[in-house]
Amino acid sequence: MSSTSNGRDAGDLLRIGELAEASGVSVPTIKHYLREGLLPEPVKTSRNMAYYPPEFVDRIKLIKQLQEERFLPLKAIRSVLDDDPERARALLEVEDRILDRALAGERTRTSAAEVRERYGIPKEVLDRLEELEILSPNSRGYLPSDIRIIEAIGRFRAGGYDEQIGFTVYDTIRYKTALEALVREEVEMVTERLAGEVEPERIVEMLEAGAQPLQDLIAALHTKLMVAELERHRERRG
Repeated sequence: MSSTSNGRDAGDLLRIGELAEASGVSVPTIKHYLREGLLPEPVKTSRNMAYYPPEFVDRIKLIKQLQEERFLPLKAIRSVLDDDPERARALLEVEDRILDRALAGERTRTSAAEVRERYGIPKEVLDRLEELEILSPNSRGYLPSDIRIIEAIGRFRAGGYDEQIGFTVYDTIRYKTALEALVREEVEMVTERLAGEVEPERIVEMLEAGAQPLQDLIAALHTKLMVAELERHRERRG
């Protein structure tokens, strides 16, 4: 069996056409990845002949996944791969597992007619919440997470928080905005701390077990902060 200049068996290597077929990426795209520094230099067997190690297949698939599923530019992908490609794979696996479990609980839909009848919230209110991207119904109806939001808004309205005293659907925006920043930090924290250190399935179990305590924590902090803010108002008046 012939060997390359670096001592590797040529039989272990792939032609660029074989690499393209194995990775599901076209030859021009592979050449583009090479020019962008996303792939190491191929193995030169002669002046005009280059071959590629089999591990390039997984690397190319990871690059494509980061492009298509995470929408990362090639410059950012190169930085990720240079730092630690195995950690990048672990991050993707964790995120995918968490998302798959979350989506599994969002498969059912409740029709718009049933929602209006059950919760008594006017159609224009539901439509406005959809416009604000608080709710995300489709032609089959509302997601379970939508229903929990609708139930909460229904309880607010039943308690007197309605348009007659100035509370509208736009008041939900402040909570959505605050939570978006919090969730971004939470996802980054979980993935950065645990990816590659804890099995993905265990991470999902931890998140599920922590969901209710987290809600209780946020509610308790909200009450505590509200009391503190009201006390500051009283002190300023005094």
